[in-house]
Amino acid sequence: MDLYEYQAKDLFAAHGVPVLPGNVASTPEEASAIAADLGTTVVVKAQVKTGGRGKAGGVKLAESPEDTKVKAEAILGLDIKGHIVHRVLVTPASDIAEEYYFSFLLDRANRTFLAMASVEGGMDIEEVAVSKPEALAKVLIDPIKGVDKAKADEIVALAKFPAEVADQVSEVIVKLWVTFVAEDATLVEVNPLVRDPQGKIIALDGKVTLDENADFRHPAHAELVDKAAENELEAKAKAKGLNYVKLDGQVGIIGNGAGLVMSTLDVVAYAGEQHNNVKPANFLDIGGGASAEVMANGLEIILGDPDVKSVFVNVFGGITACDAVANGIVAALGILGDEATKPLVVRLDGNNVEEGRRILAEANHPLVTVVDTMDNAADKAAELAAAGA
Repeated sequence: MDLYEYQAKDLFAAHGVPVLPGNVASTPEEASAIAADLGTTVVVKAQVKTGGRGKAGGVKLAESPEDTKVKAEAILGLDIKGHIVHRVLVTPASDIAEEYYFSFLLDRANRTFLAMASVEGGMDIEEVAVSKPEALAKVLIDPIKGVDKAKADEIVALAKFPAEVADQVSEVIVKLWVTFVAEDATLVEVNPLVRDPQGKIIALDGKVTLDENADFRHPAHAELVDKAAENELEAKAKAKGLNYVKLDGQVGIIGNGAGLVMSTLDVVAYAGEQHNNVKPANFLDIGGGASAEVMANGLEIILGDPDVKSVFVNVFGGITACDAVANGIVAALGILGDEATKPLVVRLDGNNVEEGRRILAEANHPLVTVVDTMDNAADKAAELAAAGA
């Protein structure tokens, strides 16, 4: 889960990372009131989960509460790379002597953690990373040893931070590591990490990505979810414990196992080229236990998508045999009743496949077509989706 800037800075503050005060507003009037409380020149910053806010007009300086209201009106509702601005952060304007960059992230390629630091931070850090890779220090972090003052000093030296701020930056790095570990993050980024004219180091902007697999350890993280921005179907699937991702196609997909579902997306996309270019509508992995309840939940989610015109149920029976899956499909359709209105193409293979096919044939549900191979089933599902479009 990616956090908004104001949420990231709240986490930073909770772990002792120096940040500026401020608050978030969803109306121009609220923004004006925050500026009045701060009593200084402020920056009004769009809260969206994407970069390039400044270049898109999503960051503006305001000299007074009245000016803040005007600037907030200009930013709220702005479309920044497909993200509509619903909130702004109002925070004191900061004089900046120098801008730096720092992050901790999960390095999947090397199966460890990575620290990245540069004294050339700011909006163009991506360009710096490409054009001047030597300006971006990269330090692998031992997950067991973590980052203490000595390791932070090593990072500071490799990145060539100025001597007069080296100790401060080192202390901030240690606190960012504490944040990274304590919150089960996969990314903690500060860009820019600034030095003000008085020589103080401040995390002026922040980006944090939390590992949702660790949510059971962090009940408070549920409060960070922006429910208004969540896809309704994805939120509903998550509440039911389903691994679902909404896509932009017309063929609903249900499979057991992430690898099988990914393969199913590919064959449906390929088959769809022959049928009015229909595409997969979702990723949905029901896992190994395809019980009637799980199958019903999966079908309910997919059938609730108005874009879906047909459903492809692709199951390979392993630990859960095909007869149990077939019984689950029949029972699920019974549970859904009149809510089930779109054609289902079912492909079963693996453990007890003949019995599974017999159960579906005997049920003879008008919406269900059983196809013996994955390619043929994908083609049939794409054909039905094109006919229903």
